[in-house]
Amino acid sequence: MIQAVMTSPGKIEFREIPVPEIGDNEVLIKIMRIGICGSDIHVYHGTHPYTGYPVVQGHEVSGQIVKLGSNVTGLKVGDAVTVQPQVYCGRCYPCTHGRYNICEELKVMGFQTTGMASEYFAVDSKKVLRLPDGISYDEGAMVEPLAVAVHALRRSSDINGKKVLVLGAGPIGNLVAQSAKGMGAEKVMITDLSDYRLGIAEKCGIDFCVNPDKKDLREALIENFGPDRADLILECVGVNSTIEQAINCARKGTDIIVVGVFGQKVNVDMGLVQDRELRLIGTLMYMEEDYIKAIEMIQQKKVSLKPLITNHFPFKEYLKAYEYIEKQRDHAMKVMIDVHE
Repeated sequence: MIQAVMTSPGKIEFREIPVPEIGDNEVLIKIMRIGICGSDIHVYHGTHPYTGYPVVQGHEVSGQIVKLGSNVTGLKVGDAVTVQPQVYCGRCYPCTHGRYNICEELKVMGFQTTGMASEYFAVDSKKVLRLPDGISYDEGAMVEPLAVAVHALRRSSDINGKKVLVLGAGPIGNLVAQSAKGMGAEKVMITDLSDYRLGIAEKCGIDFCVNPDKKDLREALIENFGPDRADLILECVGVNSTIEQAINCARKGTDIIVVGVFGQKVNVDMGLVQDRELRLIGTLMYMEEDYIKAIEMIQQKKVSLKPLITNHFPFKEYLKAYEYIEKQRDHAMKVMIDVHE
């Protein structure tokens, strides 16, 4: 089989290796789709702080089971599936208290351990979730980023009936906003400096799409949510200006969920955080129940994923996909690698 290996920033080699043998508790998956995310792009640029080279990427995937280990139950050959890419120790405090997503020794496939950018991939069956009939391989590869959004929203209290502000309309921000609606939020507003991304959000049914360069954010909040503004704010960009916006426009007692990955240290006005009793809440990845909820929302058509998929590239054109993302910048949302048709 062929495996894509990023040997150094911006360089990918395709190597012929044997199809992996599976253990008694594993399944062999024929990989169909791989989604490229923002963290993958950091690896492409050599700026990911926790990834070395060579590395096999691929953590947003869908595929089909072609072989089962002797101990595997609940799955069968031919099932369409997706995979949870975390590798955790099971021994540390978070793991033994039901929070393996923040394991002290956490590794993620495609970053600190081998990812799924191969024609076939062997993995522990416990990490595999079946995709119900009617969910496409494209949608299956987007379960992972959708689970990021679901987990982020669950870091606060129940959002049913709440007014939610999402800062950043990239793929994750868009999925956070859609998930908020799908999980019962009364109204959702999303912001971005890119009118193109705001247009995608509008196509996905987000209630209010605001460019803060053209409309004062506080005024927009009052206009669309009323004088009490947002009940919950989610920062999905990872830069100083947006976390500053979140703190400045929050009403007293608001939760601010920090979803964006910050590449640099930021200056936060902790005086406002203290005085207003704001809560800054971090979120990292997901757990199995978040995957299950994400799959449920796709099945029930509570989220619209097709408008986010910008382009497809064949497996052998993996590098061209990155070059496309570089050229398109704000116009590239979710780019898919088609490993098999």
